[in-house]
Amino acid sequence: MDESIWDAVRAARGWLDAANGAGDTELTCRILKLTEEAGEAAGAWIGVLGQNPRKGVTHTRDDVTAELADAAFTALVAIESIGGDARAALRACAEKVSSRQR
Repeated sequence: MDESIWDAVRAARGWLDAANGAGDTELTCRILKLTEEAGEAAGAWIGVLGQNPRKGVTHTRDDVTAELADAAFTALVAIESIGGDARAALRACAEKVSSRQR
């Protein structure tokens, strides 16, 4: 992955730490933020499908892609925030998934 992604993850964590601290309540909120972002991705997909008859089609697949990226980035920041290494965690996850496909 591009190093700028990891720089941005660390910068976001630093910005959040400076603004909100890094106590357990703050860390809980950062983890819960992932649920919010996932909900936004789900809402965008519903908008692609036009599932809400009152609203019709309200989103594009590009909108869904952006929301999923927000969720992924939020997860990486949460991993770093709780003291994990986001890069190593993502690599380990990818390796685990890859090993299942062999």
